[in-house]
Amino acid sequence: MESAYLAAAVRTPVGRRGGRLSGVHPADLAGHTIAELLDRAGVDPAEIDDVVLGCVDTLGPQSGDIARTSWLAAGLPEHVPGVTVDRQCGSGQQAVHFAAQAVLSGTAGLVVAGGVQSMSQVPIGSAMAPDGPYRGSRGWAARYGDREVDQFRSADEIAAKWALTRAELEEWALTSHRRAIRAIDENRFAAEIVPVAGCDTDEGPRRDTTATRMAGLAPLRTGGVTTAATSSQLADGAAALLVASGRALREHGLRPRAAIRHLSARGGDPVLMLTAPIEATAYALARAGLRAADIDRFEVNEAFASVVLAWLRETGADPARVNVNGGAIALGHPLGATGARLLTGLLHELERCGGRYGLLTMCEGGGQANVTIIERL
Repeated sequence: MESAYLAAAVRTPVGRRGGRLSGVHPADLAGHTIAELLDRAGVDPAEIDDVVLGCVDTLGPQSGDIARTSWLAAGLPEHVPGVTVDRQCGSGQQAVHFAAQAVLSGTAGLVVAGGVQSMSQVPIGSAMAPDGPYRGSRGWAARYGDREVDQFRSADEIAAKWALTRAELEEWALTSHRRAIRAIDENRFAAEIVPVAGCDTDEGPRRDTTATRMAGLAPLRTGGVTTAATSSQLADGAAALLVASGRALREHGLRPRAAIRHLSARGGDPVLMLTAPIEATAYALARAGLRAADIDRFEVNEAFASVVLAWLRETGADPARVNVNGGAIALGHPLGATGARLLTGLLHELERCGGRYGLLTMCEGGGQANVTIIERL
């Protein structure tokens, strides 16, 4: 059976909503990233079999199959197709999974996978029905009743279920900013970033944030503990990875940087929504024959601080190995791009620290979670 490898991975800086990337068309944002990916890898674009990009809220400039549009906007060969994937926040990660599955099946040799999102141009939730995606469904009502589906309520319910205090959430958020700032100052992101529109540095990390400032913010919900400071930032960005078969590596003279050792997706409670990474991680580790202690670096998307802290409680993972260069609380969460950005960062971090295994997981709309385990080569 064929294996799937990561041969290259790049990303744009993550821009704040309304920041320096806000005026860049998402097709140009992703197209520029893809073109740079292929240039760095030294691959002829004509040899690519497919382009798979994640994107959420595919309206306006993100509509009409943004994967295909991005490829063409970059001036790349017309015969290469593209397809857009929506698994909510895990869309970019799922794009890599689909690319790897095509390679593993033997139906593709070289696939570009990644994601793009401009939350400045297409506000979060733009594609949702005014009264939500579930209202009016008899089947949904019969199964879940009138339970409110709301990510902010879910974040607070997770904090309550795992007895997480607001102070603990804010401590993690502050750590996220400090780690991201350290990574920027130590140029840890330099090799993975593709400058765009004169921007070459992530805009989200706040050097002036403090525990006192965080403590002064009002909760997002009455009686809740989640605030803007302990939530991911709305953002713009794109990321792209080159997924290759062993045969394609040999044919094109490419160096495998990591092997994809496991990929899976699992579902959980769609109303509580944000806890699926816990069971998904346990499932993935068991299938891969690994333990949490075997993983050198984890990326657990910081949709909310409570999500990561509950995951830590249940998995027993070492917090010092989790989101070591900051997470979405500091760096931002451009929905469809985040999974690909995190995998790009995970690959570069394993190379930096000399680690062997890296694991990425994310909570996703509908109560889902993807898990990817890679092995540095």
